[in-house]
Amino acid sequence: MTDTTRRDFLRTTSTAAVGASLLGSLAPRVYAAGDETIRIGLVGCGGRGRGAAAQALSTEGAVKLIGMADAFREPIDSALNSIAREAGRKGSAAIDVPEERKFVGFDAYKQLLALPDLDLVILATPPGFRPIHFAAAVERGVHVFMEKPVATDAPGVRQVLAAAEIAKQKNLKVGVGLQRHHQPCYLDVVGQIHAGAIGDVIALRVYWNGGGVWEPKRTREQCRTEMEYQMWNWYYYTWLCGDHIVEQHIHNLDVGCWVKQAWPVKANGMGGRQVRTDKRYGEIFDHHAVEYTFADGSVMFSQCRHIPGCWNAVEEHVHGTKGRASLDANPRNCRLYDFQGNVVYQFNGDTKTPYQIEHDDLFHAIRNDLPYSEAEFGAKSTLVAILGRMCTYSGKEITWEQAYNSNLSLMPKAFDWDADPPTLPNANGEYPIPVPGKTNVL
Repeated sequence: MTDTTRRDFLRTTSTAAVGASLLGSLAPRVYAAGDETIRIGLVGCGGRGRGAAAQALSTEGAVKLIGMADAFREPIDSALNSIAREAGRKGSAAIDVPEERKFVGFDAYKQLLALPDLDLVILATPPGFRPIHFAAAVERGVHVFMEKPVATDAPGVRQVLAAAEIAKQKNLKVGVGLQRHHQPCYLDVVGQIHAGAIGDVIALRVYWNGGGVWEPKRTREQCRTEMEYQMWNWYYYTWLCGDHIVEQHIHNLDVGCWVKQAWPVKANGMGGRQVRTDKRYGEIFDHHAVEYTFADGSVMFSQCRHIPGCWNAVEEHVHGTKGRASLDANPRNCRLYDFQGNVVYQFNGDTKTPYQIEHDDLFHAIRNDLPYSEAEFGAKSTLVAILGRMCTYSGKEITWEQAYNSNLSLMPKAFDWDADPPTLPNANGEYPIPVPGKTNVL
């Protein structure tokens, strides 16, 4: 994990890490000629889970959603119509989820994974659960699409990496929702950077600055226990979401490491909770700024902010010895520049949504038994974001090795509606907020 060379990066991000011929005896069912049904289960029926399920059902070939699981019943019922509506031409014909295959509660994922004809599971719960669910899916022997990030702490990252190795041994295909790796404009411009279009990369600037996300969904009075309250309002609790530097800004940090073909060796940063201070916003910060350093001395400057009325940006910029590049979810903003600011290249190709392409690529690999493993770079990009949070919470410079080896778990000791979450409010409903210079993160 401390080897951050280009060779290591290419090895861990390769989709061809393990040849299917070496693992034939462990391979799951193969889908010849694209005419066999791939049966899908969905764990986590919120907005991203619904979107991922609809995109999975929109891939080529026969597919069917056969089971759904969530901590609460309400999202399952509301998701069904949404998925059918968004699944295009297949629509409701690709959905077969009777009452007995709607599973609710903390153990709902176990019940769904027990379905005998399940081929693939979509994991889209709050990310704190991802390591547990991914490990269980790999043990069960089904293909996986899991949303980013894949953990909220270092023990979770290590659990995902361990399960990823077993998945390769079993010839399971694993996709991770870092969709920019499938977006044509990113593939094009990043490829040109790797080919030397702007020379050696010496610095990067990556941003996810915006007004924030959804407001808390439940009041304390609407919930029976503290665990239920935090689960409904999961984005505002670090054990569940990782803070927005992990849950959201991971996209930009992942692109920066992809461009560098390396992982940072250390980082320092600052952050806080300046505007979003009400107790209903739990314990997370509303801004983070981190400086990551790579082994060759180059740096990645990172900002993410959830404050309305400020300068917004969701983009990446790459500075090289011969020019610079800009990357953006809007394909027309993916460009190369010279040092005078002149555009020397602008992407004008395919603008198909990468959210669909990432599922098209995964299902193509399943049907044709092609090597496909995104779990390793998904886990390491998650650790980059966790490293940044460690720095902003503590105010310390922290190395990659220190972050990776941390045994500080954020997860609760028990998963039950009456169990205590890792952080509890005081008598006024206020949560302890990290204090740089005092908070221990290792």
